Amino acid sequence: MSASARPYRGLLLFTAASAAALALAGCAGGRSAAAPAAPAAPAASAVAAAPAVTITDPWVKTAESGMTAVFGSFSTSASAPVTVVSAKTSASPRTELHEVAAGADGAMVMRPKADGFVIEPGTPFVLAPGGNHIMIMDLASPIRPGDQVEVTLSLSDGSTTTFRALGKETSGGEEKYDSEGHGG
Repeated sequence: MSASARPYRGLLLFTAASAAALALAGCAGGRSAAAPAAPAAPAASAVAAAPAVTITDPWVKTAESGMTAVFGSFSTSASAPVTVVSAKTSASPRTELHEVAAGADGAMVMRPKADGFVIEPGTPFVLAPGGNHIMIMDLASPIRPGDQVEVTLSLSDGSTTTFRALGKETSGGEEKYDSEGHGG
């Protein structure tokens, strides 16, 4: 091979390798080769559309049927309080925000949280067994260890945010969920 053919062969190999890489990237991502130019516009709006509420370590208590609950810790980067007004889940058509508070007789009772969960800026709002939680009623199917349950929160500003809670076995809070006091 002559000295002048070597650079041409290197250029040919580089061009072939680049074309193959682009073709594989297009197949793997399900996008056309022109797609990489598009993210510039959404990146600016993604900052503005950041969720007002984030959740850390979300999990759901495993259950075969009936009721269970979602736990974790909410926080907000907003400058004013944000209220979670409701929740929906893939696990059931019926979900409520609940608290554990002193009843009329002084005994601790689980009940719907009528005003929602108010998340103050800079202060985590904890969902824990024996305390505030998202109650899932009328389970559509069992929730087992490792299952992922999708939960969508509706916020007071009209926005929503979605997360996945991991199924975990626990006896924390000594909670026993039944239909008493829950209209079910």
